[in-house]
Amino acid sequence: MKFKSDRNKTLTLNNEEASYLEKKLIQVEKPVDYQEIMNKTIWGNSLEILRFLPSAFVDLAIIDPPYNLDKDFGELKFSKMTDEEYETYLESWFPDIIRLLKPNASLYICGDWKNSHSLYNVLKKYLKVRNRITWQREKGRGALKNWKNCTEDIWFATVSEDYYFDVESVKMKRKVIAPYKENGKPKDWQETEDGNFRLTYPSNFWDDITIPYWSMPENTEHPTQKPEKLIAKLILASSPPNAIIFDPFLGSGTTSVVAKKLGRNYCGVEINKQYCLWAEKRLMMAEADKRIQGYADGVFWERNTLNFQQTASKKRN
Repeated sequence: MKFKSDRNKTLTLNNEEASYLEKKLIQVEKPVDYQEIMNKTIWGNSLEILRFLPSAFVDLAIIDPPYNLDKDFGELKFSKMTDEEYETYLESWFPDIIRLLKPNASLYICGDWKNSHSLYNVLKKYLKVRNRITWQREKGRGALKNWKNCTEDIWFATVSEDYYFDVESVKMKRKVIAPYKENGKPKDWQETEDGNFRLTYPSNFWDDITIPYWSMPENTEHPTQKPEKLIAKLILASSPPNAIIFDPFLGSGTTSVVAKKLGRNYCGVEINKQYCLWAEKRLMMAEADKRIQGYADGVFWERNTLNFQQTASKKRN
């Protein structure tokens, strides 16, 4: 039996939990209405299931498809293709996503530097492309003959000119290195016991994200898990409370979990049963703990400037 230290918070499941959580999963083999799939994890292949889902029920789609890389996702082993083949793969299911979107819906789709141009080529055919977010992954493998790859992209697009965007909900709290005063008082910053901080509007480069690792409660053994903090920014900015958030490549459930923590509805599809079970356990845990690492008091904090454990302890006391 593999030893796990007390500090290792990586999610695990015993047989009893797995049996209980499996009953929460649903499978879709014929057309359904949105009430049947609301706040559910659908176990199955998105490429087969999308055609059965109702039209125009999604307020915000967050899509993290397989990148154009060799990657083993358990039930799915994705093989690297040519750029042209990869775009054909995207085109095989992306129009089905468009059908699910409301007229004022938004969409985010994730990628890396190798497949980002393919995502854009397909995206611009169907939606209004608004921006490309680049976020720093903080870690990455080094290379002797190349630059270390430690960023990924997220493309932002909307169905129309009428879309929801709340920039006030995604402000960042940054440390002030050289505080400026006017008439002896702080100008555009706050002086606190923990230091000097300024609230700023976000740009399309995010360097405050921490990839889930073993000491974080959100961590699972999924090979490409996205951080809750990353998804929280997308959901807060591009959906109102009670909106419906859809993720067709749900993985270990991050999109659904964050949607639940932030008071939104969710629906996710995942082909790997084990990942579905992880998602359901995380959803169950979110009922008692709605904290998101790096997000507190309605703002996002720079990496390593918020002592999350201390803050959590204060809130419990």
